[in-house]
Amino acid sequence: MLYRVRIHDRRTGQDYETQVPGDHYVLESLEGLGLNLPAACRNGCCTTCAMRVRSGTLDQREVMGLSPALQAEGYALICSSYARSDLELETQDEDEVYHLQFGRYFAQARRRWWQWRLPLDHD
Repeated sequence: MLYRVRIHDRRTGQDYETQVPGDHYVLESLEGLGLNLPAACRNGCCTTCAMRVRSGTLDQREVMGLSPALQAEGYALICSSYARSDLELETQDEDEVYHLQFGRYFAQARRRWWQWRLPLDHD
């Protein structure tokens, strides 16, 4: 089954509209059509391909890097998601979604760079 997908790319200000099959990952389908969208791990672990779902439904059961709570708030990792309806998506800033997903853990540690004993000499 084919689903209509509309994407607003916040980085470029461009809007795209196309169709994707429900049996392929959304990112894979969009790249096959020539769209250049942010992506990195392609395994649903990082947040580079994060999108805000403005409308529609995705199957995200293979996604590991986005909590069910954030999915319920309308975020998706399209590298490991399948369209289940027509979609309206918007690209997100990776750092924004990463902070929502993982930031609370780093904030609790309250470590400074010198506590990690990193070699900082630049010979």
